[in-house]
Amino acid sequence: MNKGKSFEELEVGMAVSIEHEVSEQDVQDFARVSGDYNPLHMDEEFAKATPFGGRIAHGALTASYISAILGNDLPGPGAIFTDLELKFRRPVRIGDKVTAVAEVQEKIERGNRVVLAVKCEVDGKAVVKGIAKVMVPGRAEG
Repeated sequence: MNKGKSFEELEVGMAVSIEHEVSEQDVQDFARVSGDYNPLHMDEEFAKATPFGGRIAHGALTASYISAILGNDLPGPGAIFTDLELKFRRPVRIGDKVTAVAEVQEKIERGNRVVLAVKCEVDGKAVVKGIAKVMVPGRAEG
């Protein structure tokens, strides 16, 4: 298991990125787990008649790649979301390679809290962008 970073080890400017190619199985699994079977995500014929011209992945699936960074790498195990604000800018399609990035913007001593700029990109264009606030274990807690 990845140890991650304690509050004391974090520094403004630290960043982590991960890449994930969205697969048909990802969309199917996310629908099953979330219960979101919107035909925009599941039915190509339905989705062709929308402004997107075809199926798109769930926005929350894309946002979950940010959660993976925060829970696994930066800050890592023990980090807890306290606030998440996201703007969805572009659709993500099956087969897209999504790069998720989180960067420490601010450390708040009271309560060991960290503010991170977060985003997901496809081909260098933002598809999701926002701010995450997390509570981070201190050195003695981890």
